[in-house]
Amino acid sequence: MPLDPTQAFRLEGEVALITGGGSGLGLGMARALHAAGAEVVLVGRRAALVQAAAEELGAGAHWETADVTAFDTLPTLVERVIAKTGKVSILLNNAGINFKKLAVDTEVEEFSTMLDTHVLAAHALTRAVLPGMLTAGHGSILFTASMTSIIGMPGVIAYSAAKSAYLGMVRALSVEVAGQGVRVNAIAPGWIESPMLRKALDGDPARSNRILQRTPMNRFGEPEDIGLAAVYLCSPAAKFITGVLLPVDGGASQGF
Repeated sequence: MPLDPTQAFRLEGEVALITGGGSGLGLGMARALHAAGAEVVLVGRRAALVQAAAEELGAGAHWETADVTAFDTLPTLVERVIAKTGKVSILLNNAGINFKKLAVDTEVEEFSTMLDTHVLAAHALTRAVLPGMLTAGHGSILFTASMTSIIGMPGVIAYSAAKSAYLGMVRALSVEVAGQGVRVNAIAPGWIESPMLRKALDGDPARSNRILQRTPMNRFGEPEDIGLAAVYLCSPAAKFITGVLLPVDGGASQGF
């Protein structure tokens, strides 16, 4: 039976666990998924932040505190979420950090922390939710990658390595579980209005202008731009899409 286009982007009955969900891109995705009908669980390190975000969204929004680099605690986090909501059918691996340093100045320990926060945390959490998805024969896993997964940028070697690792994870996992009803994709945000971007551009209007000049659409993105892309990739509208990286960057990764 053909899918009703008016319902293709709806997410009623889904439960989404979103790391880094208290602000920025994570909150933008949470708002969009919640508006599309999903129950959402916002996860972050700062209780006040994720609690306020969940209360802003209202009914059907929950919050949990967790440090995603405390890998051994993540199965327990998933157990708490399932006890509260009944399942996790959507996972958004979004928590992240960034710093700007040339390769020669980047300490091994800093590089390791970047990989822990992005790559190992995403694997640990994916591993914790995947059995439930496979048993149900249904699920969607989404990674927040980056333009640095596509193009080279100076001063972000550790961040670029971590975000590029997501592409290999998406490719491998997508083909591993595609026949069992679980889809795996990634979004590559460009320069999006967020606390992380504001911190990076604070006091540097020249850099802000350079970014706009190299973005063909000549503006910064909004968190809702990422949220709408997440809704699409997690919805029935994308039921035959897995293993893809979707750039949401105003054309910045395509040339300028």
